[in-house]
Amino acid sequence: MQKKILDILLNADDFISGQEISENLGVSRQAVWKSINALKEKGYEIQSVTNRGYRLVSSPNYLNESSLKSHLHNKIIGKNLIVLDSVDSTNDYLKKLGNNGCENGTVVIARGQTKGKGRLGRTWQSKKDDGIEFSVLLRPNAAPSEVSAITPLAGLAVCKAIREYTKLDCVIKWPNDIIVGKKKLVGILTEMSAEFDAVEYVITGIGINVDHTSFPEEIAFKATSLLLETGRHIDKNEFLACVLSHIENEFVKNNLELTPTALAEYTDLCATVGRSVTFQRGTRRISGMAVGVSEHGELKVMMSDGTICLVNSGEVTVQGIY
Repeated sequence: MQKKILDILLNADDFISGQEISENLGVSRQAVWKSINALKEKGYEIQSVTNRGYRLVSSPNYLNESSLKSHLHNKIIGKNLIVLDSVDSTNDYLKKLGNNGCENGTVVIARGQTKGKGRLGRTWQSKKDDGIEFSVLLRPNAAPSEVSAITPLAGLAVCKAIREYTKLDCVIKWPNDIIVGKKKLVGILTEMSAEFDAVEYVITGIGINVDHTSFPEEIAFKATSLLLETGRHIDKNEFLACVLSHIENEFVKNNLELTPTALAEYTDLCATVGRSVTFQRGTRRISGMAVGVSEHGELKVMMSDGTICLVNSGEVTVQGIY
């Protein structure tokens, strides 16, 4: 009931009486009063005036649906928005919703993750409210081979959003990290459910280090946060709305493809291109020079004999970064 009352307060132009809320929801005024107090305890500032009713003055600083919706004006990405206090993994939570038919563009956000996912089976963990962890579900009318552009488009969108909102000179480490200098700021993991030649849904999970001041010893040398880089706390709800807006823009205008414009923008922001890289091919470790990105999002690596090798997955070590 708290969510329903919050929606009513959000959509009210001015004060709305407890009687009107109770009639709208079919509950007692006492139940409305209890829910209002519960919302106040969660950090919502709600003004109460005798004979006028209630008015939402402000929402809490942590990620919450009301604040996020007030900043978000997307038509697809985030139209169905779910904000959780804590979850094991936003990707796994969204998979369950995907299997039950949730709509295209559904976004699940968590203030904290207990078993977040990274690439190659790694975990992604952070304290509650330190980072922004969210997942986006798409239902493209496409074959599995036709959705390879989703990860680079998501990376391009997040990188552009961070540069716009924070003015940080962040870039992309192929295929799915956003970095500042030589340190990782964002990780992206895309997973897919498909049958035969048709994609049922694609889920892209994104983790952004925001208010972290320290990291586990094993990654401290290669991780950073918006707070560490800018020296200031940001409005997470406003910032995430900016990120989701950029994601919708890149997905829609490029029709989930690496168009020539998107590919050029991605390549310009890709720190991997122009550097020596090492990657695994079977049992061999191979090195070469990254010279570009293909229209399918593969890394183009020039070998010592001048031939071009296309790398589409696996761990890539980039000289001078990690």
